[in-house]
Amino acid sequence: MKPDLTLPSSELTETKTESSRRGFLGVAAAGLAGVLIAPGVRLIEIAQAAPKASASAISAGASSKVRWGMLIDSGKCASGCNDCVTACSTENGLSGGTGTTDSQWIRKIEIKEVRTGKIQSLPMMCQHCAEPPCVDVCPTGASFKRADGIVLVDKHTCIGCRYCMMACPYKARSFVHAPQNNQKPDVPRGMGTVEACTLCVHKVDRGEQPACVSACSAAGHGAILFGDLNNPESDISKRVASYPTRQIRENLNLNTGVRYSGI
Repeated sequence: MKPDLTLPSSELTETKTESSRRGFLGVAAAGLAGVLIAPGVRLIEIAQAAPKASASAISAGASSKVRWGMLIDSGKCASGCNDCVTACSTENGLSGGTGTTDSQWIRKIEIKEVRTGKIQSLPMMCQHCAEPPCVDVCPTGASFKRADGIVLVDKHTCIGCRYCMMACPYKARSFVHAPQNNQKPDVPRGMGTVEACTLCVHKVDRGEQPACVSACSAAGHGAILFGDLNNPESDISKRVASYPTRQIRENLNLNTGVRYSGI
């Protein structure tokens, strides 16, 4: 089934069918709430007693004065170009495959303007929402948002229930099906957990740009701008203030950290 990426006011719909890589649970979320994960223990009981301290500890170095975000210029994003996808896979130790068991933190999609037939190519990843549905439904607190707006998964407390995958309107999360070998020191991954784009948080915390942004710039495209949305003097804030930008599924009022221009 095609992901619903409709943009109501301009009637944009996705034209590229995305194969389901997620391995969603074959039951409704309401039914999952009562599933036994251990003798006498149910997911609903875990949710009611979910500890929040772990997420707070992980995000201790982040500041609420900053809101990291991206601005993607669809006019500069060429159809068939996968430089950002390749850079993400290389940086984070992903296979680069698109099979049902492969993790893909960023993917290219195409959207079509229904009235004109115009087709545009866009990178799609975790949108780092200010009001992330994945965080709301996580029963253990493993999905969390840092003070600076970056949405992450704590692999130590993720139980692989995949509630967050079903809640994400962008199909941006993947489930790790196989044991992980030769991992990158800065990007811990684990079988049986959920993962998604981290905005290369390990690089951001060192004052560097995410890998996809650097790759797009190095290739001469310059389609992705990264920066602090809270700083009115930052390049991204000036662009957002000066030119029309959109959010994918903006009707959901999630206040995404990833914005698009030219759509």
